[in-house]
Amino acid sequence: MSEEKKTGDELKPTPDDNSGQEIAEQGIGGLPARSDEPVVVARKKGMFGSSLGNDTTGMGGLNRPILFPGAAQRPYGSYFDQLADDLEASLGRADGPAYDEAIERVVLHNGEMTLFVAREHLPRVARVLRDDPSLRFELCLDVSGVHYPQETGRELHAVYHLLSITNGSKRVRLEVTAPDDDPHIPSIVETYPGADWHERETWDMFGIQFDGHPSLTRILMPDDWPGHPQRKDYPLGGIPVEYKGATVPPPDDRRSYN
Repeated sequence: MSEEKKTGDELKPTPDDNSGQEIAEQGIGGLPARSDEPVVVARKKGMFGSSLGNDTTGMGGLNRPILFPGAAQRPYGSYFDQLADDLEASLGRADGPAYDEAIERVVLHNGEMTLFVAREHLPRVARVLRDDPSLRFELCLDVSGVHYPQETGRELHAVYHLLSITNGSKRVRLEVTAPDDDPHIPSIVETYPGADWHERETWDMFGIQFDGHPSLTRILMPDDWPGHPQRKDYPLGGIPVEYKGATVPPPDDRRSYN
């Protein structure tokens, strides 16, 4: 069985198996043949994805695909069709991008709706979702980040959870992607001031640059901290720990059990 590079890269396919070809054909950067089918983004090997010989579970031979839900097709069901219609109509009346230009695809999973928004159009979409009377998503509850190193050109994701109190506590999720080599996404603090600290935390943990943020500084880590700790390529551990006179090395430095 071929080995992966390191524990932190459990989602990255190895070069000598056929998963790389499958991901290229069905990868999340391009829609699958049928848009309602799950998307294979990678393969996970071993119980914990470890390739260092320290998987003592006996599940080292496990090999399974990592699946993401594919793009949904109408009818979406619930209030999602009306939401999409209202957003399309509102964007059509406003100066800016059309719906098909701003929304890359719609994903439904576990009864929740995610709109993948082109990053350059995020501020306009957020403003319309907040201000249009038929939508009125007044609250941005959270901004979080995700790092998918296997998604070439879309490695960094920013995720926004919106809530409409006016319209019966309806919810919608926005997801925006950016490449590792250009980690810039427009800030929505001007529209949702409460997103200020959330964007700072996402920058701190994942390194996403929110352009236009009033003060994009670290919020959890010290100002001089190197790197962004929740990225999958960030070293595990790294700070030696001493316990009752015994030194516990970082996980990356511990010996493997063969």
